[in-house]
Amino acid sequence: MYQVNFARSISSGIFLGFILLGYTVAGQQIGTAYEADVIIYGGTSGAVTAAVQVVRSGKKVIVVSPDKHLGGLSAGGLGFTDTGNKSVIGGLAREFYHRVYNHYQTDEAWVWQKKNEYGNKGQGTPAMDGTERTMWIFEPHVAEKVFEDFVKENNITLYRDEWLDRKNGVEKENGIIIAFKTLSGKTFKGKMFIDATYEGDLMAAASVKYHIGREANRVYNEEWNGIQPEVFQHGHYFKKNVSPYKIEGDPKSGLLPYISPEQIGKKGDGDNKIQAYCFRMCLSSSPDNRIPFAKPAGYDPKKYELLARVYKAGWTETFDKYDDIPNKKTDTNNHGPFSTDYIGMNYDYPDATYERRKEIIKEHESYQKGLMYYLSNDTNVPADVREKMNVWGLARDEFKDNGGWPHQIYVREARRMIGMGIMTENETLGKKPVSQPIGMGSYSLDAHNAQLYVKADGFVQNEGDIGVHPKQPYSISYESIVPKKAECQNLFVPVCLSSSHIAYGSIRMEPVFMILGQSAATAAVMAIDKKIPVQDVDYGQLKEQLLKDKQKLEL
Repeated sequence: MYQVNFARSISSGIFLGFILLGYTVAGQQIGTAYEADVIIYGGTSGAVTAAVQVVRSGKKVIVVSPDKHLGGLSAGGLGFTDTGNKSVIGGLAREFYHRVYNHYQTDEAWVWQKKNEYGNKGQGTPAMDGTERTMWIFEPHVAEKVFEDFVKENNITLYRDEWLDRKNGVEKENGIIIAFKTLSGKTFKGKMFIDATYEGDLMAAASVKYHIGREANRVYNEEWNGIQPEVFQHGHYFKKNVSPYKIEGDPKSGLLPYISPEQIGKKGDGDNKIQAYCFRMCLSSSPDNRIPFAKPAGYDPKKYELLARVYKAGWTETFDKYDDIPNKKTDTNNHGPFSTDYIGMNYDYPDATYERRKEIIKEHESYQKGLMYYLSNDTNVPADVREKMNVWGLARDEFKDNGGWPHQIYVREARRMIGMGIMTENETLGKKPVSQPIGMGSYSLDAHNAQLYVKADGFVQNEGDIGVHPKQPYSISYESIVPKKAECQNLFVPVCLSSSHIAYGSIRMEPVFMILGQSAATAAVMAIDKKIPVQDVDYGQLKEQLLKDKQKLEL
């Protein structure tokens, strides 16, 4: 009876949509209304793999992307892939890395460097794996081309620069999304929907519950989730005493920029803070392909006084995360106590308006461009650092329409759904079994700093940097990508999935988003064929298909 009611609800909602929007034939576009079996919101790597899977499963799909460029962080500067254990990366994700491998087998790929000059170093694995015919380290434009090829080869209908109307755009009836509208006036109707954005905007607009910030450890019986003062598991902390005050040692002079005046909370307690964002810059050391670091508008060297004091204290690790990618370029990431992470300046991003998000992104860009100029020019920076920094610059042949600057900010964490099931550190660390696996993760529980604060002894410190390694790869449950049935019955959320903060620190890797995007699409097709809610998909049948598609589900 329930399956019949679900099918009737979908059919009646779509029929109503045809009348309201002027449809005369199913699947035909009239005016500003568009229809497909599955509507995917987002332009991330997970969105593209989901779309490919829908098409290969014989259904119609439309990708509605707020982004102009496809691939999210995979094509936005994160070329030094966070693989973890690469043996658990299967399906379309592995196909992506195989296509990258094929690209770098051609002579044309090596413009600024000979292939035999490239060091072939990856994260715990060779960059180029000849045995598996995969390549895990790559330039941004190469990744973007692979995603664009996926779209072209599968004739995927794609609308770019289309932004969900988050206030009034979701049409929902009896727990079922009928359609959503974008700010341009377009309406997209479907039987199933997939939110593959980093922010979870469709999920939130569909009134699905979610969480922002760090849960207290007691919520899910965890150890590494909440506030973590004096816990240092990477090198991103102040190893020597540094004064936080404008006049060193004088609290009355006020705090330097970016340092929180709040007293640190108790270890293990929850808060609304999220780990820091940054841009993963693609830098070049080739003189003919380098854009020197320019002084940005509004540049103020006083904003980087804290870094000057770090150098004064003897810090020497400036270039430790200039990870080599092909053609004399880097994927440059945050490293050390004061670096590209704009700590504490993103708390309002997940729920912020589009306008406010643009401001936050611009603030991050200004901070980071100012940092690079400071490192290249300011006399408070050691001379050897300045000299080496001036060998680097933005890569001229990357992000050409944006002056060499990445088009995607690294949204490490935003909203996280509270779904049918919740992945916690207990599942990722192997303390609890996972039922109904649809993919695997293996990377460390990796959270960047969430705040700069003043310790009781009057010195500055970072807080929130965690790096706990699972003993072995772990499974990710189907229940973590679907909402509770009472909230929505035809939505999948493979990126802002249901997870605690610290478990998300491992799951949030780009290969995993591709894996979960594909699995979500497979389940969406099954739900359409059976005319059932996503919560009622037969896992046995889903598992069978996922294995046919070469997904890795469990050890």
